[in-house]
Amino acid sequence: MSYAIEDIGRVLKEARKQKGLSQRALSEQSGVRQYQISKIENGAVDLRISSLIELARALDLDLKLVPRKAIPAVDSIVRSTTPTPMLPKPAYNLDEDDDG
Repeated sequence: MSYAIEDIGRVLKEARKQKGLSQRALSEQSGVRQYQISKIENGAVDLRISSLIELARALDLDLKLVPRKAIPAVDSIVRSTTPTPMLPKPAYNLDEDDDG
């Protein structure tokens, strides 16, 4: 799996643990099967966007597409407002048409 998938799995696992949830409890809250959560957390499966959204919602997280130039500002705001783990600098490119 790619570095980005492993990072996302790590962040989800840390957020789950911070909320004191087992994989089974997260499964019940999110509707994503427990064995799938295990694979996601270990970077052993390519993650579906729909599963990521459901897991994020169950963990009180939100997904947003952010212009690359704004990432440092967003990272700073997130660090200053929450102890929730976040991804390190993106290892992936969601914006194929970068004007800058």
